Amino acid sequence: MPNVYSTGTGIGYGMVVVSGLVCIYYNVIIAWTLHFLFSSFTSELPWASCNNPWNTDNCTMAANHSALEENATRISPTQEYWNIRVLGISSGIDETGGIQWELALCLLGAWVVVFFCLIKGVKSSGKVVYFTATFPYIMLIVLFLRGVTLEGAGKGLLYYLTPDFSRLGDSQVWYDAASQIFYSLGIAFGGTQVMASYNKFHNNTHRDS
Repeated sequence: MPNVYSTGTGIGYGMVVVSGLVCIYYNVIIAWTLHFLFSSFTSELPWASCNNPWNTDNCTMAANHSALEENATRISPTQEYWNIRVLGISSGIDETGGIQWELALCLLGAWVVVFFCLIKGVKSSGKVVYFTATFPYIMLIVLFLRGVTLEGAGKGLLYYLTPDFSRLGDSQVWYDAASQIFYSLGIAFGGTQVMASYNKFHNNTHRDS
């Protein structure tokens, strides 16, 4: 059995590395989310118009995306807000640019949240799950109710519910679907196995799932 244990040790290290990398880039996404959350507490959304200091002459309030596609030099205000205001994208790799302090603070806040979620180990993280498991459904319901009351909502729902069977022949679609399934299940990530290790030996996993 020593050989089995030594091999398992390598797998364990690999899982820690994978989970660490996922946490690093996922907290960046949470930082973006916090930035947009704080920016939305205004009477007029900053990415809804071209009348902001960061907007360029190429900013346009096109009624549809086809108008933007026909003229590659025109950019929507949402794109400019994301590229210029939020990310501060430089002209090239040779120009690093400065620190986006607002994003840096949001990233710090994201790590602070993670710290307090894990400060007491599985006990604190178990309580956090009550919120993280229910809050997304509440937000989806709110966004759905808001969406269906907007102009053109019927066309959007029709487009969403109308299947395009020709896409089934596209290998990229199957690749994206498989990637999302493996990512959602957390296969070989290690996090699921670590949380499961706190269960009792005869725990009813079928009931819990």
